[in-house]
Amino acid sequence: MKKFFEEFKTFAMRGNVIDMAVGVVIGGAFGKITTSIVNDIIMPLISMLTGGIDFSQWKWVLKEAVLNPDGTEAAVEVAVNFGNTIAIILDFIIIAFAVFCMVKGLNSLHRKKEEPAPEPEAEPAPPAPTTEELLAEIRDLLKNQ
Repeated sequence: MKKFFEEFKTFAMRGNVIDMAVGVVIGGAFGKITTSIVNDIIMPLISMLTGGIDFSQWKWVLKEAVLNPDGTEAAVEVAVNFGNTIAIILDFIIIAFAVFCMVKGLNSLHRKKEEPAPEPEAEPAPPAPTTEELLAEIRDLLKNQ
């Protein structure tokens, strides 16, 4: 049993697990932000464009509710509530776009890090001597001997 807990401790203290835990916490907070943006900013604008209809109340009624003479419900309304689903899809699209931008930025940073540093430009080599210059140098060396 002790070996099991030691193995778990080793697993839990790895950098990847801690990084993942931090990512989950930040992701949850980011999800709340995007939900607020969708529910408090985007959906009211869409509702305004559709004539003031509350977007979360959009539904397709399959069977109307049946009321008793005293006003109580005898049968519950059966409806497909698609307005909230659309809001959740918009949440997902915003989160997916933000993650895409973040991954794209990280990938560009990794590419820059992997690129080799440009080598300093070397001075151009002096031009090679011509055959006549080499022969003249050999002649001069032979004369000096």
